[in-house]
Amino acid sequence: TCFFSLYSHKNSQKMANLTLVTGFLLLGFAKSWELQVLHAILFLLIYLMSLMGNLVIFTLISLDEHLHSPMYFFLKNLSFLDLCLISTTLPKSITNSLSNSRSISFMGCVLQFFLVILFSGSELFLLSVMSYDRYVAICQPLHYEVIMTRGLCVKMAAVSWFFGIVFGTLYSATTFTLPFCHSKEIHQFFCDVPSLLRLSCSDVHIGVDVTMAIAAAIGILCFISITISYGPIFSTVLKIPTTEGRSKAFSTCIPHLTVLMVFITTAVIVYLKPPQQSDSILDLLLSMFYAVVPPTLNPVIYSLRNKDMKTSLRKLIAGKHIS
Repeated sequence: TCFFSLYSHKNSQKMANLTLVTGFLLLGFAKSWELQVLHAILFLLIYLMSLMGNLVIFTLISLDEHLHSPMYFFLKNLSFLDLCLISTTLPKSITNSLSNSRSISFMGCVLQFFLVILFSGSELFLLSVMSYDRYVAICQPLHYEVIMTRGLCVKMAAVSWFFGIVFGTLYSATTFTLPFCHSKEIHQFFCDVPSLLRLSCSDVHIGVDVTMAIAAAIGILCFISITISYGPIFSTVLKIPTTEGRSKAFSTCIPHLTVLMVFITTAVIVYLKPPQQSDSILDLLLSMFYAVVPPTLNPVIYSLRNKDMKTSLRKLIAGKHIS
């Protein structure tokens, strides 16, 4: 009876703590007002650069008929995902710094958490699809238009979004049904899985572990498919007799592969390493590399190394009709 009473008392305390959680405190980058403003300005510049770059790519591909190919269709989707991903994290951090606040409501945290998983998960699948597109374009150029039809491209993009929504829902449902009875301080500038698991008073989170296992398995499959795609790609490119031809082929592959490796490597480290009890600068940097760096650098990487994009941009700047 005493054991049952003690067990019931502990459970009631956990449930009470769970119901009392109405919000969380995000990471504060500095204690002084001046440094907070400096952080806000830095994040604002990064956000505006990403916003402008991705909007330019999205606009160019939408308006220029010469860019209405499968590769640019996927790039357009990638720019939209990048725009959504960085808009989910940075604006809240900027406003918190300027208002000298660290708070985020419980539902705000749930929504941010869901959207980060949705957009980053969708981006991973889309980058995998883009590697297949490059494989067909370089290794089977004569069959490219037959294989990569408009319908297939739309279906591939839709599947990427679908998997992002599924994993966003699974992660959110399994994470936010855990009891939170520790500190409300999230040692991150946005709501993410490792930081929230630290706040849970339950050492057992089977739902989250199962979701992570499924995500890891699919991530491994994506990595294998990318590796299988790029093996023949590099082999074919190196056989191209002209330097110009090899350069053009590499210009469409190297940027994609670079973004892919940075995104996958940092995301895998963040989500698969066991949660620590103490905050780490490394955790913050890794999160920056998959949530902030790719959306910011993607427009620069893809536009600077792409002749068609640069030509279309010059026409847009000159005020010419680019269709």
